[in-house]
Amino acid sequence: MNKKIGQLKNIAAKICVVTAVMMSFSVPAFATKIPDNVQKFVVKDFPNTTFRFDGVIILPDNTIYLPLLPAKIINPEKLEIKQTYPTGKTLASKPNIVILNNDFVLLKVLTDTNGHKTIYKMANPPMELRTGLLPQDMLVPKGLIIPENMKSIVGNLEIKTVNDPGIRVESSKPVVTQLTGSTLKTLSQIPQLKNKSFYVSSPYSKNIQVLNLGAKTPEYSLAQTNVPIDMEAYNDQFLLVTAYEKPSIDVISLADDQIIKQIYIKTQPDEIVIDKNKNIAYISSSVDSSIYTVNLETMTLSKQIKITGMCEKLTLSEDGTKLFYYDKRTRDIWAIELDNNYLLKEIGKFPNVSKIVYTNNKIYITSRTKNRLAIIDYDTINLIAEIEICEKPIDMLAFHERVYVLGAGDNSIQVVDAKTDTLTDSIYLNTNGFSTKINQIENTNIALITDTKASLYTVFDLGTNKVIKTIPIDIPANTIVVTEKVKKINK
Repeated sequence: MNKKIGQLKNIAAKICVVTAVMMSFSVPAFATKIPDNVQKFVVKDFPNTTFRFDGVIILPDNTIYLPLLPAKIINPEKLEIKQTYPTGKTLASKPNIVILNNDFVLLKVLTDTNGHKTIYKMANPPMELRTGLLPQDMLVPKGLIIPENMKSIVGNLEIKTVNDPGIRVESSKPVVTQLTGSTLKTLSQIPQLKNKSFYVSSPYSKNIQVLNLGAKTPEYSLAQTNVPIDMEAYNDQFLLVTAYEKPSIDVISLADDQIIKQIYIKTQPDEIVIDKNKNIAYISSSVDSSIYTVNLETMTLSKQIKITGMCEKLTLSEDGTKLFYYDKRTRDIWAIELDNNYLLKEIGKFPNVSKIVYTNNKIYITSRTKNRLAIIDYDTINLIAEIEICEKPIDMLAFHERVYVLGAGDNSIQVVDAKTDTLTDSIYLNTNGFSTKINQIENTNIALITDTKASLYTVFDLGTNKVIKTIPIDIPANTIVVTEKVKKINK
């Protein structure tokens, strides 16, 4: 009996840990926020530290710390170090482990004698390490292994745990071609970009910045009350925006840059995809296990589609007949057959999905912890192929029977022939940053690739697979939406 009670207590404790972390840090993928007081504490010693949007902390000398989120958030009057390993160190000395008095832990990424990335090995880890949890949206450093006795911190991340520190970890080495860009002096020489406005969201700012073509500094800002999650333009007239901790979709008129309507749902809306042929927007809500439809002609909520799980990575097929999403709780991918009474079709389990693309009756799936591209036949749900791909694939798009895979780890684009499902080209972006998203400008062969770390975007020609130009900007860009310049209403 005592043994069973002990087991139940252990299970309950784990549930509490996970629940507390989810409640404190429950936002969609790539949005793990390091607490402000922790950021200030680190910046005091390392002013130019990068707090990456997946929670990873990168010091100016590229030393990496992985945050370990506590089971229970504590708010001490003054944040200070409770313990370090080795003991008695300051943060400035960059110890292997830093435990703060709010139970937040910093784990330094080390390189062992065999050249593998790991963390400090301890015979008896303290309670803060055994009960903490790594951010579940974290892009795991390539080849990371952790000690077996620290397995509890992994959660659903795919990280190898070993007792043998000498285990070898294979790493992929894709062949890439370095391109330095063209000799274009201005982007105005590109016909597809003439008379365009660039609306830029950042994971670190509430406001949406408006850039002119090729400009580094924003022309002006659209003031928002919350940090944007997603935004999409409609008909070059409106901008639809979702934001953290906000139960509405904001509709912004591009003619006067004002919110003209707020479409409320029961919970926080997350991702937006638009079917411009049917004038419908699909809005996911992971908390509500629903996908909402918005009539874009009237800007009104028209339908609630109840689904299973906590949806993210929302994707619409090119013909508008299917929606795909990833259940981040169960790791299942689902298809919603929109022309078949919203029938749910289970595709299968995949770890830490970063993007789903559907083309040629095939589903292309990438994982941010596996440098591989899975290809699934939609009708049979059979695995057609699995291709070794770029490091930390983070985003994809389909264009003219090709699938473009963006790698965050090596800042490369891998091109896959969607007919033969073979890798045909690899392009190095030469940004030395952290590539984030690849977005095709509607009705053009031009894509914009954002980089959250390096504060730039890359103009890429999907027709020739060449980098056209890399443009530095003053803000770390997450999403860039491109529209026709709109004649402003006189105020």
